Amino acid sequence: MIIINEVAVSKNINPLSRPTVLSVALLTALAAQSAVAEQVILDTVQVTGNTITPELNGVDAVQIEKLQPTDLEDLFSQSPEVTIGGGPDFAQKLYIRGIEDQLLNITIDGAQQATRQFHHAGRISIEPELLKRVEVNAGAGNALSGPGALGGSVKFITKDPEDMLKPGQNFGGLVKGLFSSNTDNFKTNTSLFGRLTDDWSAMVSYTQSDVENYEDGNGDEQFGTNSDQDYLFAKVVGQLTDSQTVRLSYEKREDEGDRSQRPQWAVADFNPLYPVETERETVTFNYELNPIDNPYLDAEFTLYNTETELFQDGRFGPYYGTGTTIGFDLRNTSLLGIHKVTYGVDYREDETEAEGTTSSYQDESEVKGVYIQDDIHLTDALLLSAGLRYDDYELDNEFGGTSYNDNEVSQNIGINYHFTDNWSAFASYAEAFKGPLAQDAFKLDFWTLSPDLKPEDAQNVEYGFAYESLTWFGSAKAYESEIDDVIADPAGGPRVFENIGDLESDGFILELGHRWDNLMARFSYHYNDAEVDGMEANAYDHNGIANTVRDTFIASLDYQFDPQWRLGWNARFVKGRDNVETSLGEVDQPGFGVHDFYAQWVPAANEDIRIALTVRNVFDKDYRAHASVPDFRPAFEVRGFNEPGRDVRLSASWQF
Repeated sequence: MIIINEVAVSKNINPLSRPTVLSVALLTALAAQSAVAEQVILDTVQVTGNTITPELNGVDAVQIEKLQPTDLEDLFSQSPEVTIGGGPDFAQKLYIRGIEDQLLNITIDGAQQATRQFHHAGRISIEPELLKRVEVNAGAGNALSGPGALGGSVKFITKDPEDMLKPGQNFGGLVKGLFSSNTDNFKTNTSLFGRLTDDWSAMVSYTQSDVENYEDGNGDEQFGTNSDQDYLFAKVVGQLTDSQTVRLSYEKREDEGDRSQRPQWAVADFNPLYPVETERETVTFNYELNPIDNPYLDAEFTLYNTETELFQDGRFGPYYGTGTTIGFDLRNTSLLGIHKVTYGVDYREDETEAEGTTSSYQDESEVKGVYIQDDIHLTDALLLSAGLRYDDYELDNEFGGTSYNDNEVSQNIGINYHFTDNWSAFASYAEAFKGPLAQDAFKLDFWTLSPDLKPEDAQNVEYGFAYESLTWFGSAKAYESEIDDVIADPAGGPRVFENIGDLESDGFILELGHRWDNLMARFSYHYNDAEVDGMEANAYDHNGIANTVRDTFIASLDYQFDPQWRLGWNARFVKGRDNVETSLGEVDQPGFGVHDFYAQWVPAANEDIRIALTVRNVFDKDYRAHASVPDFRPAFEVRGFNEPGRDVRLSASWQF
């Protein structure tokens, strides 16, 4: 079975106003509808979580193998509502519908990734090699999305040992090598996995990559894009009883290289290269209890600890920024007649610390949450979902000697109606709340927080329709998102975190696809307009908040030629824009179209060997992603990185 895309989304409804309907919704609240993602074989659909609206952003292991991604930009290159800016891996920022990842809830196997060490560097470090799937929920979601999901959530799920073993196998290994021509990089992965007993399995994996500076489509070397990366992953899975499963995983990802002082911006006289090292360690414990004969008990418990560290030996001397996140989530799902009710509690504690040559300061924050989401099939065709979430935030800021405590209830309601076997319509309204949290470690020793700082509140409305048959699939949806009282330190302003205004993100998405016996074609279009306090969002003025990428068109073809050969083509087109207004004056953002090609071959004589060829940016296009900082030259030297030119990636793997 081949799954082209898996989705798991949380969306909820009420396209009207901010309702007091919550009280009503709680009583009649309801459920999650399984949205069919694009698969070559229909009966392989997998849906997790609650969903009202169809999502186009999920990524699974099959897609990862085809794309052969080395960073976030590769990983989400076919996700229309997700854009990546920054250029090199280390500096990449993730945006959902124009909203940056700092305003999202990001998890790895349920472990929240919450702290930030340096505002000019990326906040999310991930190794695609061991990912099982990625679930993207766009817009403020339902009560299960976690705390602070103002613009949505991203869930990275890693593979289990059982996912690696071949049928009937008790022990095995995987050796893989990937050569990338543009960066002259040879990436290696070695994994061992097996069953310790009938009920216990384990795996350990090590990935190493030494990346040189890449060249853009014009053949110019992009200094500050090199890296030396090491990734260690281990997981143990145990089946305690027929209804109890435990997972214990450990990740350690290290990255070092010469970066520009502001890694988000290209190297310049005022932005020279300095050595930078980063490290992330995550330990996660997952427990599941799901007795088959008990409809009231389907429990999940996640306990996690994430530690991140950044070191830069830069212009102001050695700087260390660290972040620690500890938390848990405990939830249960009960089936009560036509109701499916999920309820639980979660807790997270964050600490960021900055240590420079003369001072050391830290922020400490915590968030406690209680939530309930009720799903109910009113009829076979009508699904309603509603929920509540209560969050309590506390923050202690050492540098300014200030403390904050905010709490609030968020509500959501949604409906999905199948008026034929193929056609459905949906609408949703959702709120999310986020109080002040531990801030950017780099700024802890000379940035203060406004004493009048207010929490951030998000409202998201979306509606549309979808079509699904054995051959055709498609959807159309529109959304309106608003985040009130966004917290940031304005560019060029006083060194104070304050409420700078409201963020509005509006847009619509269209998708159309067709399946043949061995071929699938898919086309999607996304229009987004993001504004902060009335000004169009851009990656320079609104770093850490939002960015606008107006018109994005994505196309793909996937062809299973025979059991041994699979071929495909992906393309991403972004319309150019002139005279974009910024605080540094007007700037142009040229449009671009980038084509990728892939081929996979499994020798008939030995199915344990796989050969894959991926050519990124086939026509060697010279361009800068609109999610990166624009080029302000010649008026100002500030500019983001050009993207990599043609990159031929050839991999060979052997599983034994």
